[in-house]
Amino acid sequence: MAPATPATPAAPATPAAPATPAAPGTRRPGGRTARTRAAVRDAVLSGLADHGYPGLTVEYIADHSGVHKTTLYRRWGGLEGMVADALEMAGEDTWTPPDTGSLEGDLRELAREVVESFSDDAAAAAPTAFVAAAFQSARAADALHAFYAERFGRCEAVVERAVERGEASPDTDAAALVRAVSAPLLLRVFITREPVDAALADQAAAAAIAATRDGAFARR
Repeated sequence: MAPATPATPAAPATPAAPATPAAPGTRRPGGRTARTRAAVRDAVLSGLADHGYPGLTVEYIADHSGVHKTTLYRRWGGLEGMVADALEMAGEDTWTPPDTGSLEGDLRELAREVVESFSDDAAAAAPTAFVAAAFQSARAADALHAFYAERFGRCEAVVERAVERGEASPDTDAAALVRAVSAPLLLRVFITREPVDAALADQAAAAAIAATRDGAFARR
């Protein structure tokens, strides 16, 4: 989803870090520092899209961001830190889940956003590389987990509104429901490597709605 997929950030490789840098994103300075951070993020995304996680290097990021390697190591500690920070920046947007007036409509829109995020090879390159990086780097995995946890947390508003309208039971596990909508689509994208389209998005939403009505997502 434009919501639940890192459509802007990227992934890491291996290098060891010289000093112990401050946790990426713990400070939110503006001006030159913010521009440097954005330039590094853009270089990480570009590198992931062009070469994937295994081909991303500090040299590439330095060349494409205009930031010296010494600064990159000092501030981010290495590729893993740059990838984690890129993901964090992706989570700093103002995206909100759809509000169509019905649970079924909201879930359908969420599912279609997943499809839109991965239907174009160029747009899907960076988020796909992010997921690949998570299998090779513990720090990338932690960053990706945090990104999706925050994204799905925003989506829970969809279920909360449905409960208020009487479309879902108050004991509905919002986190489980919103994950169930994108799960079959992401399975095709990342596991079976099959195409996804609007029809599959609508099917995933319909299945989640049916399961909700049957109490499948009631908190145990």
